[in-house]
Parts: sequence; structure tokens; C-alpha cells
Amino acid sequence: MNWISEVVRPKIKTLFKRETPDNLWIKCPETGQVVFHKDVEANQWVIPGSNHHMRVSATQRLQMMFDGATWLDVALPEVPVDPLKFRDEKRYVDRLKDARAKTGQQDAFKVGFGRVEETPMTIAVQDFGFMGGSLGMAAGEAFIKGAETALDKKTPYVLFAGSGGARMQEGILSLMQMPRTTVAIRRLREAKLPYIVVLTNPTTGGVTASYAMLGDVHLAEPGALIGFAGPRVIEQTIREKLPDGFQRAEYLKDHGMVDMVVHRHELKATVARLSRLFTKAPVASTPVAEAAE
Repeated sequence: MNWISEVVRPKIKTLFKRETPDNLWIKCPETGQVVFHKDVEANQWVIPGSNHHMRVSATQRLQMMFDGATWLDVALPEVPVDPLKFRDEKRYVDRLKDARAKTGQQDAFKVGFGRVEETPMTIAVQDFGFMGGSLGMAAGEAFIKGAETALDKKTPYVLFAGSGGARMQEGILSLMQMPRTTVAIRRLREAKLPYIVVLTNPTTGGVTASYAMLGDVHLAEPGALIGFAGPRVIEQTIREKLPDGFQRAEYLKDHGMVDMVVHRHELKATVARLSRLFTKAPVASTPVAEAAE
């Protein structure tokens, strides 16, 4: 045995080995550009070079929107777990356990109450990381609870939609949430409270067919996929090639389905400005002493 190569060399390699975190770099899905993780995080999870908007969790979204990254979590109603005893490749209850362990949330929605540029606001966020942000009973109840909170506090209601559609494991109980959420939106309209929808990537299926497209104003993040059926399904159905950028936020804005495409850096200011406009609230003035600083 050669002790220099077998013993000494491995010890030297171990001594000078540097541990590299797995998430040190992020690769842009569009261009393949590799960017330092901290730079993307500091840029609100937007790739600096390509301007690609990465998905963010519900908690991260609320931190970006509320003043001082502080808000009050709205307690969400509990619903029956696995009412249909559904099973495909694995049991539905097991899928829920995995999603809850992965995200730290009970379901796909998180609702918060706080201030956005000094304007009181209720914000609901659909987290695509939880089973694709799918709409089930828990999500439906969460959306309605958010609307009721807005009615109680007399604030605008802002939804960040991001979903693959209805949750198939809950069958007809999932589809029933579409009319239920529509009724909640009707109550907001009767109370003359603004309902602002921000469409994120992706927003599809039954969510698009219900509360995601019933807002007073529809904003969208750049490049977000928005539609009912996906482009591949549509191409297979009509047997034609779809236009470039079909179902993307910019295409839909040009064709009247989306009101504004807003960069993530401008979302907070835009939502606050729209809320003040709808509610005729005065713009918060900055004291002269603070402005001088």
C-alpha cells in the first residue's frame, strides 16, 4: 500500500475541501443564465439579466407587499380532509402531508391583513408550491374568509392568483368552490369595495374560469401564463400552430384580457395607487422633516 497516495492525499483533500451550498446559484429557466442566489433574492426573485419572474411562496409575497413586511395572519377555516377517500398513485391524505411538510402551510392559500403604503388592505395569496395552487375546499373557504375580512375591515381585497386549476382529488366538491367564491366577490361589489387581481405564473383552469377573472382590475406579472386550457391542449384540439406568446401576459394585455402588465418591483406601488383611487382615499403625505432626511 502506498501510504502517500492512499492516506496522506485524501487527508489533504479533506483539509482544504470547501463545502458549496446547493442553492448558491440559480439558473434562469428562459436563457440558461446562471445568477448568484443572493442577487436574485435581493431583486425580489427576478433574474436581473433576463427579467424572468420566478415563483415565490405566499409568505414571500406578503413580505414584499405589506409595509415593513409585517401583517396579521387571518385564521382560515378548517375543512374535512379527504372527504372522497381519493387515491391514485398514492393516497390524497399522503399528498397533503407531503405538501404541508414542504411548504409549512395547511393548504394553498394564505391571507393577511395590514397596510400597503399606509393603505389598509386584505391580501390573499395562492401558493403554487402547494399542490400546484389547486382549488379545493380549503382554498375556497380561505378565499371567502379573505373576502369577509375585507368586508369587516372595509378594505380593498387583493388576490395574487397562481394555480393549475381545480383539485381533482376533491371532485365535484372542488368545482363547487367556483360559484361560492363568485358570490363572495358579489358581496364585495355590493359593498363598493375594490377587488384587485394580480395574475401570476401560471393561472389556469377553474381558477381562471371563476374568481381570477372577476376583478375590478386585472394586473399580471411579465411572462405569466394565463388561460383555461394549456397551449399544448389547444393546439392538439384545433390542430393549428398558436401565435408566439399566446396566453402570456403581454399577449393578453394586447388583446384586452389583462388591464396592465406590471413588473414585480412596481406591484406594491401600483396596487396601493389603485386602491386609493377606488376608495377615494387621500395619499399619505410625508412630513417635511422626514423628506429632508
